[in-house]
Amino acid sequence: MAGVLRERALSLLAAANNHGDLTVKISSLKQVKDIILSIEPSFAAELYSYLVELQSSPESLLRKLLIEVIEDIGLRAMEHSPLLMSVLLASLKDEDSVVAGQSIISGQKLFCGTLREMTLQFHQRGKVDRWLEEMWMRMLKFKDDVLAIAIEPGSVGKRLLALKFLETYVLLFTSDTNDPQKAISEGNGDVFNISWLAGGFSILDPVGLMSEASRMLGILLNLLQTSSVPGTYTVTVVSRLVGASKL
Repeated sequence: MAGVLRERALSLLAAANNHGDLTVKISSLKQVKDIILSIEPSFAAELYSYLVELQSSPESLLRKLLIEVIEDIGLRAMEHSPLLMSVLLASLKDEDSVVAGQSIISGQKLFCGTLREMTLQFHQRGKVDRWLEEMWMRMLKFKDDVLAIAIEPGSVGKRLLALKFLETYVLLFTSDTNDPQKAISEGNGDVFNISWLAGGFSILDPVGLMSEASRMLGILLNLLQTSSVPGTYTVTVVSRLVGASKL
């Protein structure tokens, strides 16, 4: 059955890449996603090298959908998705701000998902798989690239999404360490408290993460004061950040 589905997926990927009708391309990619999510992740991973070819599609709608597909795959089969992260990182620089914005949205969810999985593995097994450490390194690269988007002049919509990611980063790593039960939402129903990382977790050192979050807080507050972002958004974010950091 896996072989049949693989051939079907390859045929659909060819259509998504080469068909002249955008509607057919989008429909084909959606069907590919359904197939990938229905089969064993290790078999699905064989299709990823073909999937990433779609990042060079001239149709921005297809590139945006590709990012959404990568998000779904990454959250369900994270172990086999590091290759797909290269597409997410590259798409941050997409000439279409909508595609770049979708990369920030999807990347934020994958960032939180990776953090959650690392914390879970550490508490259950006392260590973290190598592939997950590599995924986290890519997530840190993603964070740095999003920071660059927030700082540099560009699309207001894209910069707002970048600021939202930085806000989430700060909130994740400045929660109340004195109250492990007081956790913040990651935005998808899951919660996290940095105190859960205590206990010798070197790759997610709480002190280092809190220090970086403090640095990010300063950058973010400065950006909110000097950038042309909506006033109501600025007030809301500043209130949340100040409350979290107890400034």
